[in-house]
Amino acid sequence: MVHSAYDSFELLTDCPTKIEAVESYGTKLLLGCLDGSLRIYGPDTSGSSPSSDRSPPSDFHAPTSSDLRRAPYVLERNVVGFSKKPLISMEVLDSRELLLSLSESISFHRLPNLETVAMLTKAKGANVYSWDDRRGFLCFARQKKVCIFRHDGGRGFVEVKEFGVPDTVKSMSWCGENICLGIRREYTIMNSSNGALAEVFPCGRLAPPLVISLPTSELILGKDNIGVFVDQTGKLLPEGRICWSEAPQEVIIQKPYAIGLLPRYLEIRSLRVPYPLIQTVVLRNARHLIQSNSAIVVALDNSVFGFFPVPLGAQIVQLTASGNFEEALALCKLLPPEDSNLRAAKEASIHMRYAHCLFENGSYEEAMEHFLASQVDITYVLSLYPSIILPKTAAIPEHEKSVDMSWDGAHLSRGSSGLSDDMESLPTHLQESEENEALESIKMNHNTLMALIKFLQKKRSSIIEKAAAEGTEEIVLDAVGDNFGPHDSSRFKRLNKGRGSTPISSGARDMAAILDTTLLQALLLTGQSSTALELLKGLNYCDVKISEEIIQKRNQYAALLELYKCNLMHREALKMLHQLVEESKSNQSHGDPTKKFKPESIIEYLKPLCGTDPMLVLEFAMLVLESCPTQTIELFLSGNIQADLVNSYLKKHAPNMQATYLELMLAMNETGISGNLQNEMVQIYLSEILDWYAELSAQKKWDEKTYTPTRKKLLSALDSISGYSPEALVKRLPLDALYEERAILLGKMNQHELALSLYVHKLHVPDLALSYCDRVYENTLLQQAGKSSGNIYLSLLQIYLNPRKTTKNFEKRISNLVSYPSNNLSKVSSGSSVKAKVSRAIKKIAAIEGAEDMKMIASGTDSGRSDGDADEPCEEGGSNIMLDEVLDLLSKRWDRINGAQALRLLPKETKLQNLLPFLGPLVRKSSEAYRNYSVIKSLRQSENLQVKDELYSQRTAVVKITSDSMCSLCNKKIGTSVFAVYPNGKTIVHFVCFKDSQSMKAVAKTSTLRKR
Repeated sequence: MVHSAYDSFELLTDCPTKIEAVESYGTKLLLGCLDGSLRIYGPDTSGSSPSSDRSPPSDFHAPTSSDLRRAPYVLERNVVGFSKKPLISMEVLDSRELLLSLSESISFHRLPNLETVAMLTKAKGANVYSWDDRRGFLCFARQKKVCIFRHDGGRGFVEVKEFGVPDTVKSMSWCGENICLGIRREYTIMNSSNGALAEVFPCGRLAPPLVISLPTSELILGKDNIGVFVDQTGKLLPEGRICWSEAPQEVIIQKPYAIGLLPRYLEIRSLRVPYPLIQTVVLRNARHLIQSNSAIVVALDNSVFGFFPVPLGAQIVQLTASGNFEEALALCKLLPPEDSNLRAAKEASIHMRYAHCLFENGSYEEAMEHFLASQVDITYVLSLYPSIILPKTAAIPEHEKSVDMSWDGAHLSRGSSGLSDDMESLPTHLQESEENEALESIKMNHNTLMALIKFLQKKRSSIIEKAAAEGTEEIVLDAVGDNFGPHDSSRFKRLNKGRGSTPISSGARDMAAILDTTLLQALLLTGQSSTALELLKGLNYCDVKISEEIIQKRNQYAALLELYKCNLMHREALKMLHQLVEESKSNQSHGDPTKKFKPESIIEYLKPLCGTDPMLVLEFAMLVLESCPTQTIELFLSGNIQADLVNSYLKKHAPNMQATYLELMLAMNETGISGNLQNEMVQIYLSEILDWYAELSAQKKWDEKTYTPTRKKLLSALDSISGYSPEALVKRLPLDALYEERAILLGKMNQHELALSLYVHKLHVPDLALSYCDRVYENTLLQQAGKSSGNIYLSLLQIYLNPRKTTKNFEKRISNLVSYPSNNLSKVSSGSSVKAKVSRAIKKIAAIEGAEDMKMIASGTDSGRSDGDADEPCEEGGSNIMLDEVLDLLSKRWDRINGAQALRLLPKETKLQNLLPFLGPLVRKSSEAYRNYSVIKSLRQSENLQVKDELYSQRTAVVKITSDSMCSLCNKKIGTSVFAVYPNGKTIVHFVCFKDSQSMKAVAKTSTLRKR
């Protein structure tokens, strides 16, 4: 026996006649005897004590005044001749206050006076019946027929159906709309509407068919000593089978138990799978078993026993003490709703004890499930894991140390009267020494930690939600200035992901810190580094110091990085990343963890910080700028860090990378770099070139045609960008070197003649001069919207024709340009004065150029020779005119040069044969243009004639006036009056009407203008 579910009590003894049937009605016992009499017994209250005249209170069957009592019963009435033959069975129909009895037929008597209501003569010979109280249907079997009657609500019954069956029915019961029949040794489901039969399965060989109806309209069908669960259609249910010790004669269901009447004893089993045995009571010669409101009644030949349920609280105590926690928890669910607090306390305590039992036996996951169900604080569970390090705030309160491990004796003890439903008291405190020894013996193995992880993960969502809500509430209160108390010095702040700087000296966040710190340790100890990483990436409250220590011990650098990140400890994270990157480069670390860390890892970490802490980004970006310049510049650009800030930081901390940054900046975002940065980049290039020039000049190894990579960058930058100041750069150039750089700068200053002189006389590269002219010509063409100007080519032509004069003029103008206000350029002055001086200088230079051009042109035109002829003869004794270059220029750019002006500039000794490449295409182009213009002129003349002809034809239009012609304005006939015709040639009006209409229009227009 597991525990006592029922207490037995002998209700009556020494019945003078053998008992054939038994039933209860309120507090009465109805006995059908062998002689056909009906004996009615009631409790004897005359000499009984108060403690024994009532049954003890039951948690799930509330006692009433109409329940059977735990007291001796005495005869109150004997109805002789109640039936002619001994009663086979009887049943009290409580909802209709009727007594149904089966003897030679089926009779109905009104209770409590036993007045005869109806007797079904057609039921004569019936051996078994079943009553459906919900619908008021009665079915019974006689011989090989099954009849169905319906109670009409009054005193009569109406026959509904009658069906034939193969053989005598031995057992039957309603199952919903169908009837389950036990025929021969088979179970059959009969459709009550049409009588169709469906076989279920055989009933076995040792016992007759036994059909037991369940409150859910399902059935238990007996098969020898096995009870099989089926639904209303006979289909097997997944609940399985209930196995009795022997084949039962009768079975009744009183939740949560099934009671079977066996030949030698009464057997009580739980209705929970696997239907364990609860209690056995030895009763020999027991013949009948019925269920009353609050008890089970067993009738023997001449005596009757009552089995009264033991209060649920007492049963729970017994089960818990014996270690049957599952059964105890099942009984807790049957406690009445009004005792919800008691029920919750008992369930929590049972879960706690069950969890401890499972944990000690090595069933760690199941133990954690019960710890979870007990709603115990996580710190209590963590006390079972002494090796887990908890934050200092995780002190277990005194009430948690003995949380539900002991129950108050007043609520738990079962009194001697048997009336208490509470559990027996347990020790107030566990034996601490024994517990500590047990805890020390538990190793931190994989299974225990895995169970702890699952427990913490299930508890985490609710705890984190409370902690986050608490932090949000504090932030709101701080924002509105509605704090309930002053901030004392004990409150500390913690930076965490998604929370910012919020105080966490609170219960919810302390508990969250304990949970997350423990979960992180357990994950790392079980090798679940990826899950630990996911934990740290989300919202978490891990204790930084403890987490950092255990992560470092296990070399989980990725997890440590996320720990720093979620706590906004970016500087520590970046320092660690840099160290790992350096170790990876130098191969100092032999372990795998550092192999995956590259300089790009620092860049990826810095990306989210660009908007919040640009100075920190710049500080650590310097560490990878040299190794990953492109990615670092992309970081600066994508993070929208001000370029001037980046440049100034580089200038101070990494000047060698300043030019690289500006180069990449310009290459990736040409329009995004300011003029100041462009000027600074060019200045950096120029400074490096000047240092290089000074070094070679000192060694007398300078060569103007030598190009280093930096010089190429400088030339490209000078030519492609426009944000720098050419005037300032020109003054830094030496007078005897870097002519190509000077030429580009002079071109930017619109000093085209000086630039061309450098290309021709200093660099001796006519091709560069020609390319320069092409650029200027094309730019001028675009700026003047299609109006071409070839003056730049004429300037080059003059330089070729007057090399000596242009050289002198170049040296003079260069000297003036370099010496022009150098002092003022180095000082900060007002913007208006500088602009005025520059404007005057430009006007002066333009005037000089114009005057010289006019002088050259006039000289070539009037005297018939070039300016070169008037100059001094060449020092070397030969002609100093660069005639070959002149002819080459004319032949290549004949279409861009004004031919007349070019011919005026040429010396008279120039042979026409040499000018054929220039004059040939020029004359052909002029002739072609003349012919084209002639054709255009002829076409326009023809078009003019056509327009005139059309005009004349329109003017010669004929209008015919008849006697029926009407004025379109006054609708009167035209007659012989003066008329006017509208341009469409059809509308005719009187001339007077036309004049009047024109006057009206003028007046209306004037009035409209006045209104406006």
